[in-house]
This record gives sequence, structure tokens and C-alpha cells, in this order.
Amino acid sequence: MPNRLAEETSPYLKQHADNPVDWYPWGDEAFALAREQGKPVLLSIGYSACHWCHVMAHESFEHGDTAKLMNDLFVNIKVDREERPDVDKIYQVAHQLITQRGGGWPLTMFLNPADQRPFFGGTYFPREARYGMPAFSELLTSVATYFRERPEEVSEQGDKLVGVLDRLHPEPAGDDDAFTDAPLAAARERFSQNFDRDYGGFGSAPKFPHPTTIDRLLRHWRNSANGAAPDLDALYMATLTLQRMADGGLYDHLGGGFCRYSVDRFWRIPHFEKMLYDNGPLLALYAQAHIATGDPYFATVANETANWMLADMQATNGGFFSTRDADSEGEEGKYYVWTPAEVRELLDEQAYQVFSLRYGLGAEANFEGHWHLCIHRSIDDIAKELKLSSDDVESTLVKARAILLRTRETRVAPERDEKQLTSWNALAIRSFAIAGRALERDDLVDSAARAVDFIRGHLVVDGRLLAVYKDGRARFAGYLDDHAFLLDALIELLQARWSVEHLAFAIDLAELLLNYFEDKDHGAFWFTANDHEQLMHRPKPLADEAVPSGNGIAAFALQRLGFLLGETRYLAAAEKTLRAGWQAMNEYPHGHVSLLTALEEALQEPEIIVIRGERVEIERWNASAARLYAPRRLVFSIPADADNLPGALADRKAVAGEIVAYRCLGTHCEMPVSSWEALAAEISGS
Repeated sequence: MPNRLAEETSPYLKQHADNPVDWYPWGDEAFALAREQGKPVLLSIGYSACHWCHVMAHESFEHGDTAKLMNDLFVNIKVDREERPDVDKIYQVAHQLITQRGGGWPLTMFLNPADQRPFFGGTYFPREARYGMPAFSELLTSVATYFRERPEEVSEQGDKLVGVLDRLHPEPAGDDDAFTDAPLAAARERFSQNFDRDYGGFGSAPKFPHPTTIDRLLRHWRNSANGAAPDLDALYMATLTLQRMADGGLYDHLGGGFCRYSVDRFWRIPHFEKMLYDNGPLLALYAQAHIATGDPYFATVANETANWMLADMQATNGGFFSTRDADSEGEEGKYYVWTPAEVRELLDEQAYQVFSLRYGLGAEANFEGHWHLCIHRSIDDIAKELKLSSDDVESTLVKARAILLRTRETRVAPERDEKQLTSWNALAIRSFAIAGRALERDDLVDSAARAVDFIRGHLVVDGRLLAVYKDGRARFAGYLDDHAFLLDALIELLQARWSVEHLAFAIDLAELLLNYFEDKDHGAFWFTANDHEQLMHRPKPLADEAVPSGNGIAAFALQRLGFLLGETRYLAAAEKTLRAGWQAMNEYPHGHVSLLTALEEALQEPEIIVIRGERVEIERWNASAARLYAPRRLVFSIPADADNLPGALADRKAVAGEIVAYRCLGTHCEMPVSSWEALAAEISGS
């Protein structure tokens, strides 16, 4: 008989609906029952594309004796961390404080039901003792005994934990303290120290893409490009990493898109889950790298990634799905790997020769007796060895990849989590807007606009933004990331295609941030709104995680919108956020990259160009501007018939029969110009 999770919309929770564990979703019912029965709460947090979550579920949650022990000793709560990042953030930090180890998923925490405070925890626990860990059943018994026999210690530990959590918010910098670029320079130095100069990326295995770091390096190079000593090493670190990631097995060479991370330093073998929140930022990054360097390879990777997102991740309603699982038919990576015999059967002899040289089928198997595709040889090398032209090799590879992809699509595909998350959709919208301009693809801008319309139509209820859409239901009050990421995305989309409705939506989001999330006393933004469900702690996250910092993006986007509209309240909120994060940026700069980029635009105010005129002509000007990599430049092409514009835009008037461009650096504006040549001369050195 299914448990209570059968009524949930989350695919991850539904995966546990037939467990013998008597699971509850997060909520008052579970905690009230635990208090009534005098039991601790076992909180298990995971997500549908998490391999080790599936392992623990199979070993323990589907095991009758283990489930009975869980039911007898605990009230059990299962949480999808993608639906409830508020709950996940709290207990991930609590886990680190309690265990002095990094967190992750599955997260297993034991809570006092009186106050939701944890007293013990861990991540994955095996059913049988191994890996230096006790059997899960032994742990369950010990934890339940501790809770029953030492209630004073449980309560005391909870009090201490809350005290530490409350002290995690540093004091803001004083109003008279001047910002400097010292944290930016310190982060640049730390990136260099951590850089793998052989294979790209940062640190050793496992290696994550870290798009915010690569973006920071590109921005650093661009800021130095007009100076006496351009930072070519920053450009090298960024481009080598992008090249190696796309050459390796992190990238799907048949279908496009990137997996979550590489288990080795060489980018060869990934953890095979595909996440929307990785692929959105990476799409934007490869498109921008193409503009910055002119390298067509980066454009190819961006186009293929965009095509995969369109085909596999965008729903008919316009919104984007969340993830593709790592496993299919119970095996990680099975969907993606090949044997030489399988490939030889599909291709003629010459095509097989070319494909085998390109992707290393003649080398040893690299994944459990199979071959996961990575680029081994350049096209020119293959052409020379086989006495073919490079064009012939490229054409052969295109056809061969298409043949293998069609065959792969007949396999059992990994499960797709079809939740539609506002924050992750915002990352995709931003990336499609950026890539649409950079790659001159209107279809990507169309898709971004469709996703915004989906959010406006399904995830805004009574003027408030919600976080999750699934099975026709919008649920959960929107978090900081939902509002900040979407505001940032709308500012990018407005540059790709002007829309009065999208500008109004952006202003609404900015007002929601200030009214419901801003810490008016100490600056920055809480992760949850001031009318959100009461939890044991209210986080104010400043550091980047797998996604950028909501506070960093809020400061960045509010600054940009503030300069565009001349709205000082937005600029003040952004400045207060930077003051709240100033200590963190100085102490751990490479962990606060999103805040650093907002800081950079506080120190060097963004360049904002507003072009007015007939639509066809202003779009031509916009396209010309989009061919230049200038990350601190914003270009808005507003048709002449757009009127009643808000704030400072009301002064950017159209002139009958002419195109006119208004250029401002922060609050300093120059005389308007009426020719592209004049505008190009103004922006050539910026």
C-alpha cells in the first residue's frame, strides 16, 4: 500500500511512495505525530538524479527489516531538496557544524521534533557495515536510544547549534568604509593557485565545471584588455578549461549538453546526471567565450547544448524540466556508453576508422568494460593519417554521430525529473537570451520568452512568485533564488528583445525582493520571505554553491536595473548587500564570485546604451553590439512606438525619422548620437 508520498507532485518523492517506510512529507503533521509519540524525526533529503540516493533507497528504504526499524523508532520525513532548498540549506549547514565534514546527498539528519533542531546526522549510510561506517540498523538503534535516554543533551546541543547558526551572518561593513578591488585581485590569485595547467579546471578529482569561476576569469581578462598589461593568463585558464571540458566525457558528444561533474582530473568519466542548472550557465558561458575569442568550437558546443535543451528539457508549456538521471535500467551511464563492436555494426569501414580515431575506440575501455566517448585526436591529425581532407573527416563525423544518436535513442533512457523550478528556469532563460544574441539565433530568444510567459502564467499567484510547477499545480512560496535569478534573466532577455510586459515583470520582482526578502537592518537578502513558514533558522546565504549566490545575483541585477531606471532604492539595496558580504568577500573571495561580480560593477559602473528608432534598424544596431564581448555593457533596443516608459527611460525619447542612441556610464550620461559609426567610436575603448 502506498505511503503518503503518493499524493506529492515531486517525482523524487513519488519514487519512495511504495517503500515499506512510512514516509511523511515535510510538514506539521509529521512533527506533531513525533511529539505525540515521543519519537525523534529521521529526515532524509535527496533528489531524483542522485545516484547515491538511489543506492541508499534500494539498500535500506526498500528493505523490510530496515524499514520496520525506521517506522518503530522514528517518524520519517522525505524531502526533495530541489523543491525545498530552504530546508536543505539549513540542514546541510547543520550537518557540517555537527560532523565537521562536508555535506551532500542523500542527507540523513535526526531531529528533535519539539523544535526541528538536529542532534545527529550524516549523508549516505550503508545497510551493512562497510566503508568504515556502521550498519544503518545499528545507527538507527543507537540514535533512538540516545534521544530517549539523554533528552537534556539533545536539547542543549540544539540550543548551541542555533547560536552558531545565528552567528554565521557577519557584521556588515560600515557606511564610511570604501569598497576596493582587493577581493577581486585575491580571487584571481586563488584561481591561479588552484588551476590545473595540464587539463584545465580547478583542483583535482572530482572536478566540477564552476561556470561562475570561468565567467569571472573572462571578465577579469576583458577588464584588463585595454590596459598596459592584459591578463592573458586569465583568458588562458578560462579557455583551456572550456576546451578540455568539451573534449572530455563531461560533454555528451552525441546529444549535446553536460553531465554534472567528472570523477577524474582529465574530464573523461562523468557522474552521468544532467542538470538544468549546470547546462543553462554553461550554454551562456560557451556562447560568450565564442564572442570573446572568435573560436568556432565554442559556438558549436553552445549550439549543440542549446539544441539538447530545446529538444529534451523544454516542455510544451514553455517551461524547462529539471534533470536527467544518471542511471538507466539500474546502471549508471548505461545509456551513454558503447563497445567498438556496437559502433562497427552501425558504420561503414571508413566511417568507423574516422570515428574510432576521434573517440578512442582503439584504446582501452574507460568505463566498466565499455567506452564513454571523449575526443582523442584532432580532425586534422585524423585527416593526415587517413589521407582525407579535414572537411571529409568532419562530414563523416557529423553523419556517424547522427547514426549513433538515433540508435541510442532506442535504448531505455534515464528518468527525467519533470518538475519545473522557477530558479532553474530563470538560469535557462538567461542563457537562451545571451546565446540567442551571441549566436544570432532568434529561436533561442523565442524559447526564453516562452519560458517567461510560462512562469507569468503558472507560477505567479496573487502577485507572488511560486517556486515549483508539476502536474498542473504551482507550489511553495518563491525563494530568494527564484526572484533574483529571474530578475537577472529578464534584464538579459530585454536586451535580446524589448518587451514592456517583461520590464514591468522585472520591476515587480525587484519590489518583491525589497518588500519581502531584504534585511532592512543589516543588509542583504534572506533566503525566504518574511511571511514564509517558520523554520529553525532563517538563512541569508552569501556564498556560491552549485548555483550562484542569490544575494550575489540580487545585488548584481538590482544594480543594473537601478542604473537603467535611475531608481536609487535598488542601488541602495545592492550596496547594502555588498556591505553585508564585504567581510566574506575578503576572507573567502573565491567562494563568493557572484558577489565579486556585483562588486566589480559597483566599482566600475556598467555601461548602458538605449537605442530608440524603428524596430528593424535598432535591431541591426543591437546585433552589431552583440558581436562584441563587453560583459559590463547593456544594450536595450526600444522601438519608437514604446511610450510611457518608467523612470529614467522616460527621458530616452525617440526622434521621428531617426535612430538615436543614449549612452550612460552609471549615472553619467553622454550626448545622444544618431549614427552607428558615432556609437561604435564611443564604445570601442570600453
